[in-house]
Amino acid sequence: MTAAVPEVLLLDGVLDAVQAADTVRSILAEQRPDGAIPWFTGHHLDPWDHTEAAMALDTAGEHAAAEAAYRWLAAQQNPDGSWYAAYTDGVVTDRAKESNFCAYIAVGVWHHHLSAGDDAFLEWIWPVVRRALDFIVRLRLPGGPIAWRVDEDGTATEEALLTGSSSILHALRCGLAIADYLEEPQPDWELAAGRLRHAISHHPERFLDKGRYSMDWYYPVLGTGLRGEAALARIERDWERFVVPGLGVRCVSDRPWVTGGESAELALALWAIGESDRAVDILRWIQRHLRHEDGSYWTGYVFEDDAIWPEERTTWTAGALLLAVAALGGDPATVAVFGGDQLPAGLVVQDCC
Repeated sequence: MTAAVPEVLLLDGVLDAVQAADTVRSILAEQRPDGAIPWFTGHHLDPWDHTEAAMALDTAGEHAAAEAAYRWLAAQQNPDGSWYAAYTDGVVTDRAKESNFCAYIAVGVWHHHLSAGDDAFLEWIWPVVRRALDFIVRLRLPGGPIAWRVDEDGTATEEALLTGSSSILHALRCGLAIADYLEEPQPDWELAAGRLRHAISHHPERFLDKGRYSMDWYYPVLGTGLRGEAALARIERDWERFVVPGLGVRCVSDRPWVTGGESAELALALWAIGESDRAVDILRWIQRHLRHEDGSYWTGYVFEDDAIWPEERTTWTAGALLLAVAALGGDPATVAVFGGDQLPAGLVVQDCC
């Protein structure tokens, strides 16, 4: 690391200055010389988690490392604007294309710009973001959702995932923020964002039923699709189903397994709707059993067996934790990106086909 971590990454009972620096260092230690950030050394990289880790580096002031991560994405982009689902040591290991993976660069790039303030880099990478979101818009399904996957043969599924589409809504809104900043209007994105937000808010039947997964519970909030009373009602509805007091958030409702990524993301969603006390509680819980002595984080904990599982420490788990702490600490870029109030909403639409 080049300097001490910013105060926004210090949170009583979660991270002190040494702990925060160790966690940032744990991500930097996994980043490859070409900028790629795998889950951990020797494992694969997916574009979404790679971007989340890069965003966490920006919260720590590691802007050069974050920029290297985005330059890696730019170099790997396919001609149609997409990325493949997985890369291992620079080699493509899954040639499917998952739509939320391909969209998330817009969230990361806008966050990076707000963190680093580099207009030249934003202008340089803008064509990459534009191609990515144009690829996403071409995957629209009737009623607003986005097809979740394009298979290796180029066939797009006719099904959508609520978690993935919620993340895509967030990406479209960040993409529109970039477009506004660069004075490059994108009316197709505005329409796509409006239709998608309406589907997320009012038509759960338009998405595959993945209700046993906690991400489907909180992602409409995390992805800025729900705010206010609707967001709080959604969180309250399934709180007892997914939250294990003192431990964290279940990945799946019927399994005795809490995970760091889901716990930190729920904390970020709670912060976004004014529930900061509960957010801090969750982040404190996971320090007890998921934090490694080197500052990295285990993926999950099976509490019935008192066992770490899987035995891996992932950059995206550390990244999600840092982003949640940064939001709670008032980091301006993280607040702007995940709060949602400062992002363009897209067009206001009613039911559509």
